[in-house]
Amino acid sequence: MKNRREFLKTSAIGAGSLMLQSSGAPLFANQPSSKPPMRFIFMHKGNGLFPSVMVPPSLSQVDLARENKKEAFEVDLDRHELPKWMSALEAHKKEMTILQGLSGKMCTNGHHSWQSCLGVYAANERLSSIKWATVDFELAKLFPSPLEHIELACFPIDGGNARGNIHGIEKGFSARGPQQPNYAFGSPKVAINELFKSVANNEAGRVRYELERKLLEFTSNNQSGLRRDLTGLELAKVRNYAEAMEDIRSRNRKLESMGAIIEKNVPKLDKKYLADELSTIDCQVGHTEILLSALISGMTNVVTFTVDELGTLYTGAPGLETEKINLHDVGHGKGVGKYKAEEVREIIRIRHIALIDTIVRRLKSVPEGSGNIFDNTMLFYFPDNGETHHGTGIEWPYLVLSGKNTKLNIAGRYIRLPFWGREGHKTIGNWYTTVLNAYGNPIKHYGDHDLTLKAHIGDQTGPIKQFMA
Repeated sequence: MKNRREFLKTSAIGAGSLMLQSSGAPLFANQPSSKPPMRFIFMHKGNGLFPSVMVPPSLSQVDLARENKKEAFEVDLDRHELPKWMSALEAHKKEMTILQGLSGKMCTNGHHSWQSCLGVYAANERLSSIKWATVDFELAKLFPSPLEHIELACFPIDGGNARGNIHGIEKGFSARGPQQPNYAFGSPKVAINELFKSVANNEAGRVRYELERKLLEFTSNNQSGLRRDLTGLELAKVRNYAEAMEDIRSRNRKLESMGAIIEKNVPKLDKKYLADELSTIDCQVGHTEILLSALISGMTNVVTFTVDELGTLYTGAPGLETEKINLHDVGHGKGVGKYKAEEVREIIRIRHIALIDTIVRRLKSVPEGSGNIFDNTMLFYFPDNGETHHGTGIEWPYLVLSGKNTKLNIAGRYIRLPFWGREGHKTIGNWYTTVLNAYGNPIKHYGDHDLTLKAHIGDQTGPIKQFMA
């Protein structure tokens, strides 16, 4: 069974994502009678995200006093300066939300969170800790696509999820369902080889794709035949394998029918982004292009992107190109080169913001219906382990960018919700419940409750009502 499992793992991931040049046409661009789907991008980072760095520097004395006391208030961003590290997003202020005051103490905090930040439960390395599908997969169900969901990651070399196979396909930070981790692409090269093989323009690539297709067909038929001779647990296993392979074949057929659109979006990346060993920064750039093409082509409507994790050994950072940055050491206040730890953190965040700017600008440049693709997109940028290096989950900041057709009333504002333990406080469970409810999932509450919060505010269930459009 081991070889079959490995085959299934790599083949299932192989029916995956895409890439962009701005000339590519989206699936719904010339279909005015079709309602475009919503797209969702989840970008999360390691080593915490200090709430203090999210605050606009131009707050009035009154609002700054509220901020320092962590009292609830909100202001329009168009009347304020953005934090310096967010300056690349100046052109997108009307679509921005800086959201403070959420908590996530029900999650695994500290160094790593595994599926916690997307699933709102305490997770760890054991598959048995995965309670249900993470929020990105729940949204993917609401907006079906040939590939359902794609996950990309700059994997850590230690801790977190991947260990060793950081440039291949490994367990990611999302989950398809109970005890079902998702698998993520660890490098642009592997992602391209797997995701574009149906339109490969070289003989080797086409031969590989045809062989895999025939192998899937043979194996699926063979597994179906085996059912006649099996009972009980073995029958259930074979049935699951057969159904999984038929699902892969079905997705491949959908991809083949989208060949013309896919070919328009095949990436034309410089060779350095396709190397077997590449810097963290180059990996992020390559993954960003994959993310864009996957959405623009219509192959998926949901992408999750781990831009870094605490165990990611950072290389290629501007001004520190020759350094291998140990984020754990930075989290403990150790500087790198001529930069203090706080400055290293800012350098890394600035790179993240540059990626977000690239994503938003590119999506805005692609027509769709009477507007553009970004009109129907939400992007979330947040830490995977709470507010700091040794996160406690007491605060969980979010930066959100959302197009005009999104269904939440939050854009263009700095919003601070009541702090943990105070009346009106909300958790990331409330936040994800809000998003899911807004887009058609009537779930009463997504995620676990914070048991230590119950004595302070009572009922934690439900969406954040003032955010509902």
